[in-house]
Amino acid sequence: MNFTRWSARLPGTQRRSAARPDRAAPASAVVPTGPAAPAPSGPPATVPGAVPAARAEHPDSDPSGDGPPAGPCRAPSVDALSVHDILGKVPALVAVVYGPEHRIAYVNGAYATVFGPRPPGATAREALPELDALGLLPLMDQVLRSGRPRTVKARRVPGGAGADQSRDGYYTFTCTPIEVAASGPAPDPEVACVAPHKGVLVFGADVTDQVESTERLRVSEARQRAAAVTLQRSLLPQELEQPDDLRVAATYQPGGTDAAVGGDWYDVITLGAGRTALVIGDVMGRGVRAAAVMGQLRTAVRAYARLDLPPHEVLQLLDGLAAEIDASQIATCVYAVHDPNEGRLVYASAGHLPILVRDADGTVLRAAEPTGPPLGTGGWLHTSGSVPLGPGSSAVLYTDGLVERRDKDIDHGVEALERAFAGATGAPDIVCDRLLRALGISTDHDDDVAVLVLQHPARTGHDAELFHNAALELHGGTEAAPRARAFASGVLASWRFSPELHDLGVLAASELVANSLQHGTPPMRLRLRRTDRRLIIEVTDGDDHLPRRRRAEPADEAGRGISIVATIASAWGSRRTPGGGKAVWCEFALPRE
Repeated sequence: MNFTRWSARLPGTQRRSAARPDRAAPASAVVPTGPAAPAPSGPPATVPGAVPAARAEHPDSDPSGDGPPAGPCRAPSVDALSVHDILGKVPALVAVVYGPEHRIAYVNGAYATVFGPRPPGATAREALPELDALGLLPLMDQVLRSGRPRTVKARRVPGGAGADQSRDGYYTFTCTPIEVAASGPAPDPEVACVAPHKGVLVFGADVTDQVESTERLRVSEARQRAAAVTLQRSLLPQELEQPDDLRVAATYQPGGTDAAVGGDWYDVITLGAGRTALVIGDVMGRGVRAAAVMGQLRTAVRAYARLDLPPHEVLQLLDGLAAEIDASQIATCVYAVHDPNEGRLVYASAGHLPILVRDADGTVLRAAEPTGPPLGTGGWLHTSGSVPLGPGSSAVLYTDGLVERRDKDIDHGVEALERAFAGATGAPDIVCDRLLRALGISTDHDDDVAVLVLQHPARTGHDAELFHNAALELHGGTEAAPRARAFASGVLASWRFSPELHDLGVLAASELVANSLQHGTPPMRLRLRRTDRRLIIEVTDGDDHLPRRRRAEPADEAGRGISIVATIASAWGSRRTPGGGKAVWCEFALPRE
């Protein structure tokens, strides 16, 4: 038996080898089978794997051999190609097996280089343990039964990286059904087969370079993602400010394993006089550019917040800034301000999802309009709205990654969040975790998620004794200043402050009232508020001209009141109030017990 010829049986290929009655039976051949093997065409070949003479004599050729053929020259047939010559020179791993036990018929030199020589006739389970380790034996059984080729990709072969045997290689193996034909009376020892058998051609293509390139790319993307996430987290607050009257927690989770993180952000900003600004936003797009734009917007929000402007004016300023930073980047944002004296959350939205508020009885409300277009679009006047947020209430601000799904409308996600928020109890950080779990947010979620939860606790017992409010309406006239001083002195005495703090508080109240009486217009009001951390004194009037601190000349009879307040207080400020007018305030930090 001679396993040296490959019969391709290509359509339209005509066998040129003539049958010779004095020759022995044809040599063994490996013939593809299965659906991919085309039926033979043309005149039948009597010697399927015959080798043509080294120099064929043709009736049209020149007998002398010195000149060109007298007639047309025929192209050589692929039937003349030697299997050994082909498979032996192929750099891929090739093994031919036959029969249900997958006995070895042939392995080429590349296969022997990687795995070592293999004895013909032995079963694959005994002599080809590497195929068993690679999980190919069950696949070969399947190929033998079905007659269809099968492929497994990028299997690791220890010490099989081509000529470099010091590192592992990766090969994609294709198992193709073939037929090992009958042999002649003199079996060739290279092929231990004496009868026609169905077999399998195992072809292993070296994909080590591709796998290593892919792995290098994956590692590079992982490094880029880690850098992007680090940048994103560094631009977010490292520690949230904790207001006196609110409990606040936030969480950020980058999306999936994509190297490009998004531009979600949040922030909590104490404004003074017990008021707190809460911000959440989302820069459209992904990657370091989105994170950089987010960082600039967040910094701008903190700067504008120090101006103590109404929420819609802050968004108006951000809208112009976003267009200047990058006209191609659009961002959504909610800016809200909580005033414990009013018991409301005043907010403005630039294309962002609605705030959800849960009342003390567990009812969840969705903050209604107004909602303007996203930041960076320009040409829109934003307006502010408000929603009640009294003691015992909670609110959640979030980005679209929490509620948006590819196969559902976003309103379904908001409704699911409402149901989850209605039953999410506990501290704000616990509520954040419960909302993420309820909405199915895991580490492989495909979008960034930012959540900000705030609670206005209902204080009772000892905690309630640390929070007090007192107010006095000022009607003007010469008696207004003495009445304000007497009111402040009595209130501060009842709150049992130290004599030093008592005197400083009365002085600050007197100066603020005197400034309002001189430069303001009715209605005027003095308000005192204490928390567990500070004493706040605030005077409001109907004039919207904001005071400023200035250096008074020795001959000046006025202009020293605000300077005195700024000197004795821990902080002071002023802001315009809704509907016209202004508020001027100062605060004193209470000593820690």
